[in-house]
Amino acid sequence: QLDQIIIHQQVELLEAILGTETSSKYEIKNPLGQRVYFAVEENGCFDRKLCSPLRAFTIRIADNAGREVIRVIRPLRCNSCWFPCFLQEV
Repeated sequence: QLDQIIIHQQVELLEAILGTETSSKYEIKNPLGQRVYFAVEENGCFDRKLCSPLRAFTIRIADNAGREVIRVIRPLRCNSCWFPCFLQEV
């Protein structure tokens, strides 16, 4: 059982050099620094460029054996004065 987790985003070399955002990858570690899960964000380049913080995405979290244990889905939602009731949801 884990009472605390540490999440580290893995920055790809292409992303660091060009300043473009790629699909995010994360290592999820226990307090001892051992990786217990790995997460990958799935979305399109169009979503990352046009809708950056409001983009739709799916994050798949897998254990060290590669078995998916959690899937987080966030649909694209508007956030403007025209649609104030469309709050973000996962």
